[in-house]
Amino acid sequence: MMSFATAPSTEKNWFGHPRGLSILFLTEMWEMFSFFGMRAILVYYMTKHLDMDQEYASLVYGAYAAFVYFTPVFGGMIADRWLGKTRAVVIGGSAMALGHFMMSSEALFYPALCMIALGNGLFLPSLASQIEGLYRDGDVRSKSAYNIYYVGINLGGFLAPLVCGTLGEAYGWHWGFAAAGFGMLLSLVIYLSGRRYLPPEPARGVDARAARPPMDRAARDRFALLIGIAAIVVIFRGAYEQNGNTIALWADTGIDRQLASGWVIPMTWFQSINSLAVFAFTPLLVARWTRLARRGISTPLLGRMAFGAAIVAASYVALGLVAAWSEARGVRASWVWLFAWFIVFTIGELYILPTGLALFGRMAPEGFRATSIATWFFAGFFGNLLAGGLGTLWSFVTHGWFFALIGAVAGVSAILLYMLSRRLGDVEVHAAAAAKVVLAR
Repeated sequence: MMSFATAPSTEKNWFGHPRGLSILFLTEMWEMFSFFGMRAILVYYMTKHLDMDQEYASLVYGAYAAFVYFTPVFGGMIADRWLGKTRAVVIGGSAMALGHFMMSSEALFYPALCMIALGNGLFLPSLASQIEGLYRDGDVRSKSAYNIYYVGINLGGFLAPLVCGTLGEAYGWHWGFAAAGFGMLLSLVIYLSGRRYLPPEPARGVDARAARPPMDRAARDRFALLIGIAAIVVIFRGAYEQNGNTIALWADTGIDRQLASGWVIPMTWFQSINSLAVFAFTPLLVARWTRLARRGISTPLLGRMAFGAAIVAASYVALGLVAAWSEARGVRASWVWLFAWFIVFTIGELYILPTGLALFGRMAPEGFRATSIATWFFAGFFGNLLAGGLGTLWSFVTHGWFFALIGAVAGVSAILLYMLSRRLGDVEVHAAAAAKVVLAR
């Protein structure tokens, strides 16, 4: 596989990795600040400010989140074939910033959501697909690069509810949306300032044929396998994406957020626990996987993903028991339960989502990396549609049964990933072997 890493980006390192990873890390951190900041207050804005009923707000939330993951499919193709990654990032980021500022007007609510989703389609795959090009073939650091990048995503996710959520609750939702817009602008400034540390643009259009191999059978087999994995992840995301939808609603109506001092925890702050747990547990998990690798023990990536989905399923079932107990007694559950749920939920997330992103990045055929990353995000499109549909049940069943149902959905994805892992073993080895067979012919 060809590597686009340049000498300067591999010889001059920050924190043991190419400087370009730090640029991508910070760029994505502030982009996620804008995304999660807007998402943290979106449901509250619709139900409390726009007076939408819960079922309709859930569908709007699910549809928006779905198209955020749908547009990268075409955005990745456009970046690979015509625009190039740099132009795609700049155009996409500018559109997203504009969309966040448009949210300050009620009349522009739906156009603003569309603007953010379209901009994200160009930005998201074009940024993440540059990670692999920072490393030469065989560089062992590339295996942990996606986990480090994922920390950047969650650093932005941690800060966003604290800043945008607090501004929205205390001073008005429009101030929260404006803060998200400024975060997106800062993301673009960082990216353009550090562009020299990133991989050069590969050839596109007519010239691309000479720079990358054609889509042969091995490449098609890889994409078919990735699409199969993405289909299972759709089911998982139907459960996972409730954390910004029905979980946010439960934090408002089902949780006792008052502390002993009489101070009430802002409901949007709970969205930061997820990211806080990412910081705490990512180094521990990476260290554990590194120790196992040094001892010659390699955990198949699909098996790791199945384990993560199972943890998420168990967390929802446990939350269902808590909700059922509190409903039966006519009281609100302690905020401690929701805090504990986010911790367990995040541990499961770390086993599946960054692992899946790494899998799609490392298995991508040369010249199609942005398209491959977009395929991973495409699972989020159908997953969020499923999550939005499931969220409409929130008002029709007890919260205990609702969370149990969501746990069952995550459990189905865990079983399917485990079955696929048992069938294929190490999916990277399987893909490499398939490519060698085709080349031998």
